[in-house]
Amino acid sequence: MYSFGVDIGGMSIKIGLVDENGHILEKRVIKTDTDPDLAIENIAKQLNDILEVKNITINEINGIGLGCPGAVDGSSGIIDILPNLGWENVEIEKKLKKYFNTKITFSNDANVAVLAEVKYGCAKNYKNALMFTLGTGVGGGIIIDGKLYEGNKCKGAELGHITLVLDGLPCTCGRKGCVERYVSATALMEQTKLAMQENKNSLMWKQVNGNINNVDGKTAFECCKQGDESAKLVVNTYVKYLAESMMNLFNIFRPEIFILGGGISNQGQYLLDMVIEYCEKFNYGYLDTPKVKIAIATLGNDAGIIGASALV
Repeated sequence: MYSFGVDIGGMSIKIGLVDENGHILEKRVIKTDTDPDLAIENIAKQLNDILEVKNITINEINGIGLGCPGAVDGSSGIIDILPNLGWENVEIEKKLKKYFNTKITFSNDANVAVLAEVKYGCAKNYKNALMFTLGTGVGGGIIIDGKLYEGNKCKGAELGHITLVLDGLPCTCGRKGCVERYVSATALMEQTKLAMQENKNSLMWKQVNGNINNVDGKTAFECCKQGDESAKLVVNTYVKYLAESMMNLFNIFRPEIFILGGGISNQGQYLLDMVIEYCEKFNYGYLDTPKVKIAIATLGNDAGIIGASALV
């Protein structure tokens, strides 16, 4: 049997037919429409096209799973709000049911990412896992005893909005000092720019061709590898924020594995080695407890499709 996975992003929507082994058999990518009705209509067209190309019917599909950024309520079938798109109170399950008489389920994009990694990726065969998606913000995912944990009304698992620094930097959520304000790619870029402004001789200026607006999540890491002292300070501080955030969660959940995904995780083993070294220095959060395996997500841009299909 097959399932459909739909990954709704701010710029594009990725749609895939996925088999029981997590393999994407057919894939489409379309632009995200700011009008939710048009977006859903376009999704339906692509789903029908895939069915036709693969010569199968909707009756051969287990269902349709969707992953969405923002606040969603899978239990009621409603997308509460997708801030970047301006979608509010979208009855996506009801609207899709007009096109397809099949099971439809959805969750937050970080939730589907951790589900994908546990079922088919780096955390396969682990029953207790946590995940950070380190992108524009910090998404969080929790798997407990093999099951996705979402909290009441699917509004839990917001790991990026745990306080890391009391009375720290203001966050878009309305609080101060959230993990997201120190560990996201956005935060890393802010930290990089501050360091560059303090040291006009830093290699980071050469890395961005003298234009501070060219700073991205790779700038400090690439210059750190070349021995630049300012970049080293940025990266070491970032790793400290990240590892301390993780160890807080180790002490609450004591998972078997913690997964790092999102754009920053593309630093791969270089980032992993530094985070593991820091966590080992502090006994992974507490004395005489099991080590937590720390891993880089392996499914990349396909995690949204695969994880959404796994919801079904």
